[in-house]
Amino acid sequence: MAIKPVEISKFYRLVNHGPTAMISAKHNHIENVMSASWVCALDFAPQAKMMIVVDKAAYTRTLIEQSGYFAVQVPTVAQAELVLDMGESRKENPHKLDNVPLFYLENVDIPLVEGCAAWIICRVIDEPHNQQVHDLFIGEVISAWADDQMFDNGRWKFDELPDDLKTLHYVAGGQFYQIGKGFNLSRGPNVE
Repeated sequence: MAIKPVEISKFYRLVNHGPTAMISAKHNHIENVMSASWVCALDFAPQAKMMIVVDKAAYTRTLIEQSGYFAVQVPTVAQAELVLDMGESRKENPHKLDNVPLFYLENVDIPLVEGCAAWIICRVIDEPHNQQVHDLFIGEVISAWADDQMFDNGRWKFDELPDDLKTLHYVAGGQFYQIGKGFNLSRGPNVE
């Protein structure tokens, strides 16, 4: 396993299949991670962008607003319990990060969760109306990274992976789904 950079123009491939994500942020040495399902690629050129929805009550939102940055992580099935745990409020559980393995990439001052399939680093594009009325944050993608055993050469390797390394999709009430079997029509945009 190696964490390798993903070409920014292809970052959208990390989230286009709709996985549940974890969002992290840091300000004044205070870190937090939260789970989120409303995460989406918005554009890849001329400026790569993605959007996230973060409720006003979320502690991570304050860190995003103060720092101007956030990271989106794509967790795996093996991390389902962690995804549920990170969905808890830090106000209710101030020690929720105590046993979470975090790391930092060089020149990136945002905590990242170890063991994920991918990480996307974003700088907030300030849109006060969207942020206040819709809880919607737009981020300029400044870097993207993936574990090369799961994503390499711009493609997911789901059909080759054991179930615990596949991405997951959360519905509600503890119900998750893992990504299924792929198929390819070998035609259409971006066929390589």
